[in-house]
Amino acid sequence: MTSLPTSTDRKLGLVIDLDTCVGCHACVISCKGWNTENYGAPLSDQNAYGADNSGTFLNRVHSYEVQPEAGAAQLIHFPKSCLHCEDAPCVTVCPTGASYKRVEDGIVLVNESDCIGCGLCAWACPYGARELDQAEGVMKKCTLCVDRIYNENLPEEDRQPACVRTCPSNARHFGDLGDPDSDVSKLVADRGGMDLMPEQGTKPVNKYLPPRPKDAMPEFDVLAPFLEPVAHEPKGFLGWLDKALEKI
Repeated sequence: MTSLPTSTDRKLGLVIDLDTCVGCHACVISCKGWNTENYGAPLSDQNAYGADNSGTFLNRVHSYEVQPEAGAAQLIHFPKSCLHCEDAPCVTVCPTGASYKRVEDGIVLVNESDCIGCGLCAWACPYGARELDQAEGVMKKCTLCVDRIYNENLPEEDRQPACVRTCPSNARHFGDLGDPDSDVSKLVADRGGMDLMPEQGTKPVNKYLPPRPKDAMPEFDVLAPFLEPVAHEPKGFLGWLDKALEKI
């Protein structure tokens, strides 16, 4: 079995804003693309264009309709990937030591050369964040794009996870959640960021920002922009022509 570090130098992770996520799946596609072409074994697909297709993804987006106690129902888009827990049960259950948590930044990774594909880590993870790649026979999970964030050959603005760099609504944020003065820590404090399933005791590093309440549906006519006149009174040549035609 693998032991967890007693502490880590940093706690790199994600902060996901459920209020601004639009469920576009751009993070899913960018994650699939980057992790198929770079770190570790490719993320395979089986019968990708057939009726009974399946594939390996490190990040998925689920959508739920939620009815608050007051106000209109809301559609919540919920992205989910590995939360890089401080007390990660997927690490301690691994029989070969393939699953481990890094001391320098707290990222949980899988050494694929030591993984035997037993699936114990997937059973231990309460979030369903691990997947077995059927082509390679190894367990796959979010790496926080460790091959991007430390890559000095990339422009500084690109040294962040592919999902964060791609998100069009700025719903995903990356940083050191162990530093109370970091941007992500301040965001969590300001918006009341929360753990996913805290009762599990895993102490996830990733945080979620709750959606803001929608008290009432806005009152507007979706056709209004198309019903307004282009011009109240024609001017120039068209104005002269309009007046001339009125006299006929």
